[in-house]
Amino acid sequence: MIRVAIAEDDFRVASVHERFLMKIEDVQVVGKTLTGEETLKLLEKEDVDLLLLDIYMQDQLGTDLLPIIRRDFPHIDVIMITAATEKELVERSLRNGVIDYIIKPVTLDRFISTLENYKKRRQLLDTESEINQHVIDSIFGNSQLTVKQNEDMPKGIDPLTLQKVIGIMKTVVDGISAEEMGERMGASRTTARRYLEYIISTGEATAELEYGIVGRPERKYRIIS
Repeated sequence: MIRVAIAEDDFRVASVHERFLMKIEDVQVVGKTLTGEETLKLLEKEDVDLLLLDIYMQDQLGTDLLPIIRRDFPHIDVIMITAATEKELVERSLRNGVIDYIIKPVTLDRFISTLENYKKRRQLLDTESEINQHVIDSIFGNSQLTVKQNEDMPKGIDPLTLQKVIGIMKTVVDGISAEEMGERMGASRTTARRYLEYIISTGEATAELEYGIVGRPERKYRIIS
């Protein structure tokens, strides 16, 4: 579950962003603030993963909060959602480590796309025990450098999801079934099996039947180390 705080000086806009967030799975709004002072107090009180931050707050600029957030709450990611288009403010935001910058008015598609990409980045970091160039390129949007281009991938195979499945497989010593993989990746067994069988086709994994005490034999997938 990703815990999100909204710092926005217009409560109506904040409510719109909250409604957008309700359309995304595994996301929880933990608070909304109107000022910079309220925002810092909320971050001290709540366990926040992601802050949606406006620049034009009632008491100060959101960009003035960024150095404080980086110093006192280094684990919190920040996405700017603002009407500010001044080059200086954009540069200050980027230098202080914001992971995205969305200019108002925000469309639902742009909002959801940003949050889904953020979720994928977090999932990659959470599931990978060892960070390699493939993971780094996926996190920074350079997956085309190390993963096949989308047009070369079979239909239904997403490169970021593929990296996630491979990461999960690397953490499992005794192999994993399609049902278990579906639970771990938050998808159906059919979707999980599609990715697992694709990984076998690339020569990166093997599969064999395992017979339990009762029931049908189960196909277990193992990554080739």
